[in-house]
Amino acid sequence: MDFYTGGRWGELVGQQRHEYDSERRAIEIRAPLKEIGGRLLKGGRSADAPGGGGGNLVPPSLRRRGRRKGRTKTPSGTRSVELPPSIAVFYEELLDSHRYPFVLCTPEGRPWRRSNFRQRHWRPAWDGVHSDDPSSEDHIPAILPWFTFHEGRHSHATWLAEDGIPEVARRARLGQKMKGIGRVYDHVTPAMLRQIIEVLETRWMASLAALTDVERAKLATWFPHLRDAYTRLRIERAPKIIAISSPFDD
Repeated sequence: MDFYTGGRWGELVGQQRHEYDSERRAIEIRAPLKEIGGRLLKGGRSADAPGGGGGNLVPPSLRRRGRRKGRTKTPSGTRSVELPPSIAVFYEELLDSHRYPFVLCTPEGRPWRRSNFRQRHWRPAWDGVHSDDPSSEDHIPAILPWFTFHEGRHSHATWLAEDGIPEVARRARLGQKMKGIGRVYDHVTPAMLRQIIEVLETRWMASLAALTDVERAKLATWFPHLRDAYTRLRIERAPKIIAISSPFDD
């Protein structure tokens, strides 16, 4: 979700199940999760209650510190972000796996705190565990040391630029306003939106193709639906059969 939506931390971990448009396969970013003074807020209400449900209104002092009482960082940040088909499947599987209000939550159903997620999951995934000691029982090699969550948003923007997505569409997806006269004359078209989904889906399939057979097999045991994607990859990568007979032969 970080890499394939370009969403900010609070915009993603603040997603609740009613904010998913299953027909368009899009997340609606309206009230990001905010952590202020040690308390988690969603839409100006406490999100610390068990299950992450809508709690009581927080004191006015905290609401003022929360900036715009729970709304997005800027007006442009309030938006709808469509998911590439393959990423939408994962998101929908997650939705079906529990009944808690927050989609991306702890096993107990509470919304994630940034520090807990970073220390327990994000940093070990990127930095590895005992990465300099292959003989260790807990050894996990590093992927990209010190890579931050926000750099996933930067990567998303870079991918779209590399794939030729117009600036107006990139900024709209990231929740940024156009600068200068572009705010008046540039508009996002349906063709641009389709192009974004197509290029992101292509990148996802390329990432699967780059895995080893062992890695793909392991992923398929966790996510059986990937077997269909692997079948499509094999078909696309198979050599084309060229007829050796001439159409002019009798």
